[in-house]
Amino acid sequence: MVLTAIQFFLCTAALAATLEDGVAAHARGEYEVALGIFLPLAKQDNMAAQYNLGQMYRKGNGTAVDFAEAARWYRLAAAQGDAQSQYNLGVMYYNAQGVPRNFVLSHMWLTLSATSGAESAARNRALLAKQMTPEQISEALQLARSCLQRNFSNCD
Repeated sequence: MVLTAIQFFLCTAALAATLEDGVAAHARGEYEVALGIFLPLAKQDNMAAQYNLGQMYRKGNGTAVDFAEAARWYRLAAAQGDAQSQYNLGVMYYNAQGVPRNFVLSHMWLTLSATSGAESAARNRALLAKQMTPEQISEALQLARSCLQRNFSNCD
Protein backbone atom coordinates (compact mmCIF):
# COMPACT_ATOMS: atom_id res chain seq x y z
CA MET A 1 0.00 0.00 0.00
CA VAL A 2 1.33 3.40 -0.92
CA LEU A 3 0.70 6.31 1.42
CA THR A 4 -0.03 9.69 0.00
CA ALA A 5 1.78 12.67 1.45
CA ILE A 6 -1.38 13.72 3.30
CA GLN A 7 -1.88 10.27 4.82
CA PHE A 8 1.77 10.19 5.89
CA PHE A 9 1.47 13.62 7.52
CA LEU A 10 -1.70 12.64 9.38
CA CYS A 11 -0.11 9.41 10.65
CA THR A 12 3.04 11.23 11.75
CA ALA A 13 1.07 13.97 13.50
CA ALA A 14 -0.97 11.37 15.38
CA LEU A 15 2.25 9.78 16.66
CA ALA A 16 3.85 13.07 17.70
CA ALA A 17 3.28 13.70 21.38
CA THR A 18 3.18 17.18 22.81
CA LEU A 19 4.64 18.62 25.96
CA GLU A 20 1.10 18.72 27.36
CA ASP A 21 0.80 14.97 26.70
CA GLY A 22 3.97 14.44 28.71
CA VAL A 23 2.76 16.62 31.57
CA ALA A 24 -0.57 14.77 31.62
CA ALA A 25 1.17 11.36 31.61
CA HIS A 26 3.40 12.50 34.47
CA ALA A 27 0.40 13.72 36.45
CA ARG A 28 -1.23 10.31 36.01
CA GLY A 29 1.91 8.64 37.33
CA GLU A 30 2.78 7.22 33.92
CA TYR A 31 6.42 8.21 34.32
CA GLU A 32 7.88 5.97 31.62
CA VAL A 33 5.40 7.40 29.11
CA ALA A 34 6.23 10.95 30.20
CA LEU A 35 9.95 10.23 29.94
CA GLY A 36 9.44 8.91 26.41
CA ILE A 37 7.58 12.08 25.46
CA PHE A 38 9.90 14.58 27.14
CA LEU A 39 13.17 13.10 25.86
CA PRO A 40 12.72 13.78 22.12
CA LEU A 41 11.27 17.22 22.87
CA ALA A 42 14.20 18.05 25.15
CA LYS A 43 16.65 16.97 22.47
CA GLN A 44 14.95 19.52 20.21
CA ASP A 45 15.78 22.25 22.79
CA ASN A 46 12.32 22.41 24.30
CA MET A 47 13.08 24.25 27.55
CA ALA A 48 10.04 22.95 29.44
CA ALA A 49 10.80 19.35 28.44
CA GLN A 50 14.40 19.82 29.60
CA TYR A 51 13.20 21.14 32.95
CA ASN A 52 10.75 18.25 33.30
CA LEU A 53 13.47 15.70 32.54
CA GLY A 54 15.63 17.35 35.21
CA GLN A 55 12.77 16.94 37.66
CA MET A 56 12.26 13.30 36.73
CA TYR A 57 15.94 12.41 37.11
CA ARG A 58 16.21 14.36 40.36
CA LYS A 59 13.17 12.64 41.87
CA GLY A 60 13.57 9.23 40.24
CA ASN A 61 10.23 9.33 38.41
CA GLY A 62 10.36 6.71 35.67
CA THR A 63 14.09 6.34 36.06
CA ALA A 64 16.69 5.85 38.75
CA VAL A 65 17.59 8.97 40.71
CA ASP A 66 20.50 10.52 38.83
CA PHE A 67 21.53 13.95 40.08
CA ALA A 68 24.23 14.37 37.43
CA GLU A 69 21.69 13.73 34.66
CA ALA A 70 19.21 16.06 36.37
CA ALA A 71 21.86 18.80 36.49
CA ARG A 72 22.62 18.25 32.80
CA TRP A 73 18.98 18.79 31.79
CA TYR A 74 18.54 21.72 34.18
CA ARG A 75 21.68 23.32 32.75
CA LEU A 76 20.25 23.10 29.21
CA ALA A 77 16.97 24.71 30.31
CA ALA A 78 18.81 27.28 32.44
CA ALA A 79 20.85 28.26 29.38
CA GLN A 80 17.57 29.23 27.75
CA GLY A 81 16.66 31.43 30.72
CA ASP A 82 14.44 29.06 32.71
CA ALA A 83 14.38 30.56 36.22
CA GLN A 84 13.30 27.33 37.95
CA SER A 85 16.13 25.35 36.35
CA GLN A 86 18.56 28.08 37.40
CA TYR A 87 17.19 27.84 40.94
CA ASN A 88 17.49 24.06 40.97
CA LEU A 89 21.11 24.26 39.81
CA GLY A 90 21.83 26.71 42.62
CA VAL A 91 20.37 24.26 45.14
CA MET A 92 22.25 21.34 43.60
CA TYR A 93 25.59 23.18 43.82
CA TYR A 94 24.84 23.97 47.46
CA ASN A 95 23.92 20.37 48.29
CA ALA A 96 26.58 18.73 46.06
CA GLN A 97 23.91 16.81 44.14
CA GLY A 98 25.30 15.68 40.80
CA VAL A 99 27.81 18.53 40.85
CA PRO A 100 30.62 19.38 43.28
CA ARG A 101 29.64 21.57 46.23
CA ASN A 102 30.42 25.12 45.19
CA PHE A 103 28.98 28.10 47.05
CA VAL A 104 30.14 30.55 44.37
CA LEU A 105 28.31 28.73 41.57
CA SER A 106 25.32 28.15 43.83
CA HIS A 107 25.13 31.90 44.52
CA MET A 108 25.59 32.68 40.82
CA TRP A 109 22.69 30.42 39.75
CA LEU A 110 20.47 31.71 42.56
CA THR A 111 21.29 35.28 41.49
CA LEU A 112 20.33 34.51 37.89
CA SER A 113 17.10 32.88 39.05
CA ALA A 114 16.30 35.80 41.35
CA THR A 115 16.94 38.20 38.48
CA SER A 116 14.25 36.33 36.59
CA GLY A 117 11.84 36.92 39.46
CA ALA A 118 12.08 33.74 41.54
CA GLU A 119 11.46 34.91 45.11
CA SER A 120 12.65 31.67 46.68
CA ALA A 121 15.99 32.14 44.88
CA ALA A 122 16.46 35.58 46.43
CA ARG A 123 15.66 34.24 49.92
CA ASN A 124 17.98 31.26 49.61
CA ARG A 125 20.73 33.39 48.11
CA ALA A 126 20.57 35.67 51.16
CA LEU A 127 20.88 32.65 53.46
CA LEU A 128 23.78 31.29 51.41
CA ALA A 129 25.59 34.65 51.48
CA LYS A 130 25.84 34.36 55.28
CA GLN A 131 28.09 31.33 54.74
CA MET A 132 30.34 33.04 52.17
CA THR A 133 33.22 35.49 52.31
CA PRO A 134 32.83 38.91 50.68
CA GLU A 135 35.33 37.77 48.03
CA GLN A 136 33.21 34.73 47.19
CA ILE A 137 30.08 36.85 46.89
CA SER A 138 31.89 39.32 44.65
CA GLU A 139 33.11 36.47 42.44
CA ALA A 140 29.60 34.98 42.24
CA LEU A 141 28.09 38.32 41.24
CA GLN A 142 30.76 38.82 38.56
CA LEU A 143 30.07 35.33 37.21
CA ALA A 144 26.34 36.09 37.11
CA ARG A 145 26.96 39.33 35.20
CA SER A 146 29.22 37.52 32.73
CA CYS A 147 26.68 34.75 32.32
CA LEU A 148 23.94 37.26 31.53
CA GLN A 149 26.17 39.04 29.01
CA ARG A 150 26.76 35.70 27.26
CA ASN A 151 23.02 34.94 27.26
CA PHE A 152 23.50 32.06 29.75
CA SER A 153 26.11 30.35 27.58
CA ASN A 154 28.98 28.51 29.32
CA CYS A 155 28.03 29.80 32.75
CA ASP A 156 29.64 27.05 34.76
